[in-house]
Amino acid sequence: MLSAQRLSAHGRRDPLLPATSLHIQRGELLLVTGRRQDHRTALALLLSGRMKPSDGHVSWDGSERPKALRLASALVDSPGVNEPEQHLSVRDLVTEDLALIPRRYRGALVGGPWLKVNSFEDIADLWTEQLNPSRRLELLTALALANPHTDLLVADSPDRHSPDPADWLPGLQRLASDAGRPLAVVATVGFLPPSWDGPAAAIGNAMPHESPGQADGGEPDTAEITEFETEVAT
Repeated sequence: MLSAQRLSAHGRRDPLLPATSLHIQRGELLLVTGRRQDHRTALALLLSGRMKPSDGHVSWDGSERPKALRLASALVDSPGVNEPEQHLSVRDLVTEDLALIPRRYRGALVGGPWLKVNSFEDIADLWTEQLNPSRRLELLTALALANPHTDLLVADSPDRHSPDPADWLPGLQRLASDAGRPLAVVATVGFLPPSWDGPAAAIGNAMPHESPGQADGGEPDTAEITEFETEVAT
């Protein structure tokens, strides 16, 4: 289980992440809403163990050790952090991402065969910027799951690529509900899809004397995120 209690990160002028609490079990998809991109990205980094919180606690399966969280989690498509570079072809992206998997888990994983086995040969020669939103998410989550020790997926703002939830929500639901590999899946989003009736939380929900909407207001300052040391290996 992933658990965050009053998790927050300080910024130069205002909170990079207002205090937020949430819980999610394996087999669940949790959508966490926040209007500001810097808030959503900061939360994604914290939940995946890529950034140290200023206050609060985050744990995975009862352990608060940052290493345990990093090893179990994969950060997916975080803007300005580990989103694919536009000049990369899908083939090159796959080669680079597979090389990040620890050698003892990687085995014989190489780009060409991986693309074929996972049914991505049809897009191998496209630029990453040419991928439609659903295919992009399918590719990036498949790469994250190439590491057999990934049990937690944290997708940063998949809705930024399309206003239509059908382009990202079903794919995340399938991953969370896969009985063969139970995953905890978290997605930070701008707004909840109208049809969503599953687990949800709001950034800033643990702020005293403020509603999440108040805590999440103001203008974004995404530059502050670059001041934190991040580890983005999937």
